[in-house]
Amino acid sequence: MLFSSNKSSDEGVAMSAKMNTALNSYKDYGYNSEIEYADPHRLIQMLFEGVLKRIAFAKGAMQRKQIAEKGRFISQAIEIVGGLRASLDTENGGDIAANLDSLYDYIGRRLVTANLKNSEEMLDEVAGLLVDVKLAWDAINAPAAGVDTVATSAVAESKKEEAEVAVEAIEKTPAVRPVNSRANKALKAYSA
Repeated sequence: MLFSSNKSSDEGVAMSAKMNTALNSYKDYGYNSEIEYADPHRLIQMLFEGVLKRIAFAKGAMQRKQIAEKGRFISQAIEIVGGLRASLDTENGGDIAANLDSLYDYIGRRLVTANLKNSEEMLDEVAGLLVDVKLAWDAINAPAAGVDTVATSAVAESKKEEAEVAVEAIEKTPAVRPVNSRANKALKAYSA
């Protein structure tokens, strides 16, 4: 299992606190009811959406030279990445969870550096990595019971193709070399 809340009680409390912090960053923008009723898969999707929005907002603030706003949005993005990282089940998730853990650590460090150096390029880099992982995550959503399986299969095949395109994009991005092989393994495992 890649993501889990079934950790030891100390780890579960720490994970829960980090997830709550990440979700609270997301809640700041009025998505309370969706968070309350979302399944675990959707919560992770929402975290991806939230972090990507914060990165886009930070980039806009950076361009407008609004230093305080830039810092606030990057801090929220870092919190959300921490929530994604805390949601990993590193005990049972095997190489995929370990690789995602390393990727999220890298993304967090790049966000800090982007903030310090006012680097839009670094924000673009981490946004690209997160989009690729989000596409893979979206592709693994299991179909709901009672849904037309032909239509569901077509959507799943389309999502799988999107994930494969995401893997190819990572392979072609020279700025991602420090974690390229790890990211590729995780994305390929998701799209299988």
